[in-house]
Amino acid sequence: MATSSNYTNLRDIWYTMIGIPGLEDAHKWISIPICSMYIVAVVGNTLLLFLIFTERSLHEPMYLFLSMLALADIFLSTVTTPKMLAIFWFQEVGISFSGCVSQMFFLHFIFVAESAILLAMAFDRYVAICYPLRYTTILTPSVIGKIGIASIIRSFLICFPLVFLVYRLTYCGRNIINHSYCEHMGIAKLACDNIQVNIYYGVIVALFSTCLDVVLIIISYALILCTVLRIPSQDARLKALGTCGSHVCVILLFYTPAFFSFFAHRFGGHSIPLHIHILLANLYVVVPPTVNPIIYGVKTKQIQEKFIQVFSLSEKFC
Repeated sequence: MATSSNYTNLRDIWYTMIGIPGLEDAHKWISIPICSMYIVAVVGNTLLLFLIFTERSLHEPMYLFLSMLALADIFLSTVTTPKMLAIFWFQEVGISFSGCVSQMFFLHFIFVAESAILLAMAFDRYVAICYPLRYTTILTPSVIGKIGIASIIRSFLICFPLVFLVYRLTYCGRNIINHSYCEHMGIAKLACDNIQVNIYYGVIVALFSTCLDVVLIIISYALILCTVLRIPSQDARLKALGTCGSHVCVILLFYTPAFFSFFAHRFGGHSIPLHIHILLANLYVVVPPTVNPIIYGVKTKQIQEKFIQVFSLSEKFC
């Protein structure tokens, strides 16, 4: 472990992650649902990717964006859950400084990228409902590819400075992380320096990535609602809104716990116990990736039909 005599050498710093503080005795029980959800998340999203890329009828803008979301969900849960389970099962609590920073970067990078993908999916619904005749001409495969690349580049440019912000700090022996994975402020709070720059940048990142995405999503759905209300037929209105149901569920599932955690940390004080914060943070990286393919599988008729076809073929071969 790092000591006060060698704290300047970042290669020598090792952190100890507690897992869920106060619930150490229940780690093995908590690991059961987390492991189950992780398996479902990886299998469900992989199956979703397989269906979308192998079925030409699903090569539409909506499903191409959905494939991006599925890929992001696999990465989001995989970046954190294996280490989390190692802590719960084998007490593998140690992690190097470079390993911790790497996990931090990829966690924030994927989160910001997934937020951008949800915004792109809202734009997809806006074009589909407000400009149905121009849907395929506006959202061409080339445009969709550029949106995907732009999401990755934006996320990288926003999150890469976090690496420099934690590397510039001086660390002097504090190496206990009260969490199951590494995130920006969790690392910064272990430094001996002033971390105001880290705090300000974290707020700026939240405002100009996640919060901005949410505002644009709300604007998209406000425009969609205005268009839908002008449709004379009630059945047509319900059908149009029905195409947005899955996306709205996924949005609420993604942003609600994120904003709860953000406001609870800054305004909740000590009213919410630390173990509740950490438990919710652990569930946050596995619950949305687990539920997203289920939501689209249940609410999207085309995906249901293709899944049944694949399942029927596998039964015949067995």
